[in-house]
Amino acid sequence: MKKIVFIFLIGLILIAGCTGLKTASRGLENEAFLEFVGIPTNYPNGIDVQIDDKITFKASVVKDYAVRPKGKVYAIATGAHLISISHKNTLIFKKQIFVSAQETKKITLP
Repeated sequence: MKKIVFIFLIGLILIAGCTGLKTASRGLENEAFLEFVGIPTNYPNGIDVQIDDKITFKASVVKDYAVRPKGKVYAIATGAHLISISHKNTLIFKKQIFVSAQETKKITLP
């Protein structure tokens, strides 16, 4: 009888020690992505990208893959942005774009 009570108490302690079921709810990250597509040999040192006349960075150009992005993608905030792209101090692309959450915007360069 003592063994049954002892096993019952150990079982109760183990059950009480478990935290039970936990749930979590998350939405999509609030970011979008840019991919720059063109002929990479035309842009050997990459391109200079400027977003909203505030953020400037160097980016690489990749070949166009129809199925999904295989090159490097760059994260930006969602919403409307003015994108300016230059190569060797020559403006080659300037456009107002709108991107939503988790969207990858493909920018095709000449």
